[in-house]
Amino acid sequence: MQKFIRSAIVPVAGLGTRLLPATKSQPKEMLPVARKPVVQYVAEELVANGIEQILFVTGRGKTSIENHFDHDPELARLLAASNKHELLEQLSAVELNAKFFYTRQRLQRGLGDAVLCGEHFAGEEPFVVALGDSIIGLNAASQAVSRMAELFQARHASCVLAVEEVPPEETVHYGIIEAAESEGDVFRVANLVEKPAPGQAPSNLAIAGRYVFSPLIFDMIRRVQPDSRGEIQLTDAIQLMCEEGRRVLALKLPPGEKRYDIGNFGSYFATFVEFALADPEYGPGLRETLERLLAQTANRA
Repeated sequence: MQKFIRSAIVPVAGLGTRLLPATKSQPKEMLPVARKPVVQYVAEELVANGIEQILFVTGRGKTSIENHFDHDPELARLLAASNKHELLEQLSAVELNAKFFYTRQRLQRGLGDAVLCGEHFAGEEPFVVALGDSIIGLNAASQAVSRMAELFQARHASCVLAVEEVPPEETVHYGIIEAAESEGDVFRVANLVEKPAPGQAPSNLAIAGRYVFSPLIFDMIRRVQPDSRGEIQLTDAIQLMCEEGRRVLALKLPPGEKRYDIGNFGSYFATFVEFALADPEYGPGLRETLERLLAQTANRA
């Protein structure tokens, strides 16, 4: 990534109610996917894309995220004394080459309000927003954020969104863009619709949990009126940009960098299995187990 974008805001304050009871006492962002918690994949992706400092916007009960990225000298000494050097290397891998900051969203007032909590952190520079419950690409092997940053700079944009194609019946779960024009995988965004019903969506291009913003977004968020649940929606702030003629662009993710959304048990289970199957050590054995279980299920049927 070009070094003009150094900062990322990662909202992780949501309650994760669709994943209860697993999220009763731990953040959904700390649920394991194969060998790592979700939020570690997000942080690794950002660092691999040139991000140097990350602000986590947390909420009540999210201190385990801070603990995860903190140095643990006692555990490190224990592993070294036990000659568990492989585990020590894995522990060191958590301590990424970036600076981590934390602030709290004191009230659950929506994604827009969570991003607004990072205004002083971002300052007057463009920045990335990465949703803490979404992994881009298998094992977070994605350069989408870098491509978005390059597009942001080259087109003098106010906002660049990552989007992905979703089945028409699933538009009700996402923010959907209406494109005014397109050039390959780049779209000029004319309108945004939050969770439209099937058949009423302007397209099947859903916002995929990654954004690049100019600081203008903070003024837009302050102008947004809360919805019926008292939440300030980020899509409403982006919509204001569109209405005022600001340059809002979308970049479609390629098939190899699909979004893994850890927002419900169905997508969580599927993501865990796909990532576990890709594990070089345990993947082959898991595949054999799954094939055997599926064969047993077919025989019973």
